[in-house]
Amino acid sequence: MPTPTDTVSSSETEVKTDAPSEGVEEPVKQGRGKAVKYAIIKCIDFTGLTFLTPIVRLCTGEEVDKQLKKIGQYIVVPALAIVVFLLTWSWIAPKHKTKSGEVPTPTVVWDAAQNIWTFHEREGFKEAAYNLDNPRREAFLQAVDKRIAVLKPVEQQVNAVVEQVRLDSESAVAREVDPIVKEHEELKAKFAADAAVREKTLADKAKLLDATDEQARAEYFAAVREHLDQSEVEEEELSLLLAEADEIRRGSNSELKAALATQTKVAEEMQYLRKMKDLLSRANRNVRLASAEDQLRLQEATFLEKTSPEDRYLQARGIASSQQRIDRMAEAEYAKPWTLPMQVYRSVACVFCGFLLGTIIAVPIGVLCGLSSTFMAAMTPFIALFKPVSPIVWLPIALIVVGGFIPDPDKHWLITLLAELPLIGWFKINPAFMACAITVALCSLWATMVNTAFGVASIDKDHLNVAAVLRLGFWDRLTKIIIPSALPLIFAGMRISLGVGWMVLIAAELLSSSEGIGKYVWDQFNNGGSDSFAKMIVVVFVVGFVGLILDRIMIVFQRLVSFDESPSVV
Repeated sequence: MPTPTDTVSSSETEVKTDAPSEGVEEPVKQGRGKAVKYAIIKCIDFTGLTFLTPIVRLCTGEEVDKQLKKIGQYIVVPALAIVVFLLTWSWIAPKHKTKSGEVPTPTVVWDAAQNIWTFHEREGFKEAAYNLDNPRREAFLQAVDKRIAVLKPVEQQVNAVVEQVRLDSESAVAREVDPIVKEHEELKAKFAADAAVREKTLADKAKLLDATDEQARAEYFAAVREHLDQSEVEEEELSLLLAEADEIRRGSNSELKAALATQTKVAEEMQYLRKMKDLLSRANRNVRLASAEDQLRLQEATFLEKTSPEDRYLQARGIASSQQRIDRMAEAEYAKPWTLPMQVYRSVACVFCGFLLGTIIAVPIGVLCGLSSTFMAAMTPFIALFKPVSPIVWLPIALIVVGGFIPDPDKHWLITLLAELPLIGWFKINPAFMACAITVALCSLWATMVNTAFGVASIDKDHLNVAAVLRLGFWDRLTKIIIPSALPLIFAGMRISLGVGWMVLIAAELLSSSEGIGKYVWDQFNNGGSDSFAKMIVVVFVVGFVGLILDRIMIVFQRLVSFDESPSVV
């Protein structure tokens, strides 16, 4: 039986054995926490998002006051600047009138962005509905019918509200415009009568005018000029009244605008649902295919029955035509229009093709320029001559050159091959796409070429001397010393080139009508819809955001090949 002394000794032993374990675990946890923190900070530094570093340090309790100050400087202040920009935009936009109406406010632009995304999603649903087969097709068709049944009374109600609001608006406008129109008509009649009196007076004076009296003739010319000036003043006054009336008619009616916006959304959804119903029933590929196959089986079953020998060839020809039609129908795809997200993907693919082509040209020439001052002297005139050339000049030349190699795109083997590739086939690469990529390459390669030449020329001579001592061949020197040493500057030039190429591409697509962001902007400009202006502003932010992402990607690559630990340039 243990004594009290034994119990105490046992407890002390347990305490002594536990205490060292607790003392070891705490520093280990702190060390792991610091390792995670510095790993996150390093990742942030590599991506160039250094404004997030104070948040990470604040979360770990490091110099709280200092980190709060940095958060205020690098996050709160820019956020406030954005808020001020949006508020200023919201205040100025309605005050500036254009032929397309008011400049869209941030709210209108946000609605346009949502409409763009909704249209993209709906086109995806339509494509899926075109390819659906039973029983999912029947289930989707029932859901569409239910939604149409719910939306029909809503559509009628919205149309009635819009009609009532429109009548009220027209009545209110008429009450303001009618007095102006009446005043315009009265002034027009008065001015016409006054002008007639002045013209009659001038005509009478002309009859009594002495041709030898120069002073009288000068006074008469002055009177005629005064009459013409007075007529212009009167016409200007009448024009101002008409402009005032037109301004009232074009005046913004917030209630009518809201009603019309609701009506448009309901009408667009109803149109979408009706198209979905059609694609899930009559226009569905599988439904059409099944109907065509049934008709073909019926034709084959009745072949040679009740048919004269003279008509058998025609019947057989009809069966063969039906078989061909079924084959085409089985391979048919939904004619999906180009939505903005799809055009963004195509533009990014085009700019990367042009960027890679430019890099393939620029890096070898840049290396040779850096290695040989003679070669650099030979290339300097070409760099100085071609670098300032605008993409508007390069694009037509590229279109002509590509058109010479591919005179008939529909039958050319390269276009056919690219269209059949699984990942890029839907891009529908054509001569216009290739010309845009070539234009991007021709306009963007210069920064990479110059930076590569500078990087190669700046290599430490000791490295080249060591290579000479080791008797390394040209290829070994190039791959093991020259290019690795110049990589940071090469990627700095590539980063600039990618940014230039992205700016050039939009103009090239706009001019060549090649599917992409540039063509989308041009289509919206020519469309003249009520939300076209807002959609063009949406594209401004999309282009800027994509350009920012591309720049961040190049920053990561630039940091990966850098030899120092300094933060990336943002």
